[in-house]
Amino acid sequence: MKYIIAIIQPHRLEAVRDALAGIGVQGLTVSEVRGFGRQKGQTEIYRGAEYVMQYVPKVKIEIAVDDEIADRAVEAVGSGARTGRIGDGKVFVLPLEGAMRVRTGEMGADAL
Repeated sequence: MKYIIAIIQPHRLEAVRDALAGIGVQGLTVSEVRGFGRQKGQTEIYRGAEYVMQYVPKVKIEIAVDDEIADRAVEAVGSGARTGRIGDGKVFVLPLEGAMRVRTGEMGADAL
């Protein structure tokens, strides 16, 4: 099993969700987060005054998938989140040693 964490732009969330649903991902967790990467924040203009936002609003998506669809899940996130501009985000893939469905007690890939 793999644990996939993606940091994307908020307006691309529905496109990513649709792409993941298209390959059979049945659930995901979404959190609103803030951070910065290579863009080092962004400049905004509010009521005529310019200021720098040190931390850019992003969305963090977390999904657990079976090994056989992990690569397709990463590709789905990438295709759904990609705009071609700086700040599109990152995808991280980690090994997932175990999982349990609390309601039934199912373990491993059956719990996904």
